Amino acid sequence: MIVDLVLHNAKAYIKGEILECSIAIEEGKYIKIGKQPQMPNADQKIDLHGLLVLPGLIDEHVHLRDEEKTYKEDFISGTSSAAAGGFTTVLDMPNNQPITNSVKTFKNRLEIAKRRTLVNIGLYSEFPENLTTLTKISYEGAIGFKLFMGNQIGGLNIDDDQALKNGFKAAGEANTVVAIHAEDKNQITLNEHQFKKNKRNGVKDYLLAHTEQTEVQAIERAIRTSEGSNACLHFCHITSKQGLETIKEAKKAGKNVTCEATPNHLLLTSADTARLGMIAIIAPPLRAKLHQDALLKGVIQGDIDTIGSDHAPHTIEEKTVDSVWDVKVGTPGLETTLPLMLTLVKKKIVTFQKLVEVFAEKPAEIYSLTNKGKLEKGKDADLTIIDYKRHWTIAASKFKSKAKFSPYNNWEVIGKPVKTFVNGILIMDENEIVANPGSGRIIQKTTQ
Repeated sequence: MIVDLVLHNAKAYIKGEILECSIAIEEGKYIKIGKQPQMPNADQKIDLHGLLVLPGLIDEHVHLRDEEKTYKEDFISGTSSAAAGGFTTVLDMPNNQPITNSVKTFKNRLEIAKRRTLVNIGLYSEFPENLTTLTKISYEGAIGFKLFMGNQIGGLNIDDDQALKNGFKAAGEANTVVAIHAEDKNQITLNEHQFKKNKRNGVKDYLLAHTEQTEVQAIERAIRTSEGSNACLHFCHITSKQGLETIKEAKKAGKNVTCEATPNHLLLTSADTARLGMIAIIAPPLRAKLHQDALLKGVIQGDIDTIGSDHAPHTIEEKTVDSVWDVKVGTPGLETTLPLMLTLVKKKIVTFQKLVEVFAEKPAEIYSLTNKGKLEKGKDADLTIIDYKRHWTIAASKFKSKAKFSPYNNWEVIGKPVKTFVNGILIMDENEIVANPGSGRIIQKTTQ
């Protein structure tokens, strides 16, 4: 038998251990993992010279823009950024232009993504205005549904508890994930009104408007209104100690609840917002160090299930405005997330095992990506290959993303993704994209 590809001299993370092995790939699947003499002949052989091989990493929280926001990012630049950052699968949020929240807008976005993606991509939908169409959108392949509680996006009236209950019920019946941006809209609106009235428009005012309590209130409300719905709630970018404690209590009570943190909230604090200014304005915002410490502890102890980049590209003009109320929130993260976390591994703050859990195993489990998340025979041959000894400096000007700024610009990091394989195809090699748009596959819920 002659297979498509054999990777030799790998150090691969398999079932909690790093093993020296070779990996055989045929038709985009792993068919054999073992010692080199046991490998079949192959059309192509690559010597990895002892590089670390991880199961293809999944970023379940990205904003790839495209459609009417291609000036910020598009599927080609965004998935190039993903491949350069070591991610083989990304899940794309629906707050686009037009908003993805109907069968028509979902199918249109899907067709565009098919032609332009370099890595595997799944698409979220917002809740539709007519909840009877939620099942139809799910059937078309929506990976999940996003609920923004801090501002009105999509068709679900977030000011109405009964509307939330109906939305969660519909999601539960469709057996789909609800990814939640948990901030209380009413409290934030009231806070912002007072600051604007008093002509307070600095970065500190933004933090005071988006307090920790606005997050906690939204988490509690989502859990309360989802009672009896059978919906799977995944809380995005948790930022506060009390918010995490609320989620932990819900888990203990048997609720179907999981949560995510971002590297931003694990590595930066409100002091960095004061230092960096508008560049560091994200939603929810950076918090005080006690919250940062609680989140990092939550990752280490397994209370936080996943880490997502919340990759949110904007133009530099949109990030350098005079008033904080006019700034576009968010920062690019696909090319910095893994190196930042690898540096924590190198510092022995987190383990390789935890890295694989939060970036591969748990996202695959939560989103029912049954063929991903592990290096096992029969699963998709998505691989993230890392030089975990390489020291280098983050340079935002060299990003594949159209957004050439970062709060981590000039940070020194240890560990770098050097090759990214998607379905057995080499997509990125030493920061160069070596495949064509369309090489990635569309992840659709109905195909899992």
